[in-house]
Amino acid sequence: MDMFQMISEDRIKKAYKDGEFENLPGYGKPMKLEDLSHIPEELRMAYKLLKNSGYSEEESSIRQEMMTIEDLIKKCDDSTERAGLQKKLNEKLLRFNQLMSKRRKTTNSSLFKNYEMKIQTKLK
Repeated sequence: MDMFQMISEDRIKKAYKDGEFENLPGYGKPMKLEDLSHIPEELRMAYKLLKNSGYSEEESSIRQEMMTIEDLIKKCDDSTERAGLQKKLNEKLLRFNQLMSKRRKTTNSSLFKNYEMKIQTKLK
């Protein structure tokens, strides 16, 4: 053992004897461990980093769906079908903004989407 490890071990033992660990949240309860068995071992650290930073699979899938719908809108010629796609895009955008607000992140994506739509209509 090196010097730092010995010092830290001594401090942990002293804190335990002084009862400093008894008032911690979750004291005496089993730890909630994540089941990461479905993630390949070489990707687990990256998964944990992304998860701890607030990235979620649902957010990623909603972004992907929004991009797909946007591409469909750009290539759509039928106005009724375009209106339906725009409604779907608005629903996805609303869901995305709800996810971001849960994470307390502000988004101005709706402003950019509206601005983009205005530009596209002016260019046509």
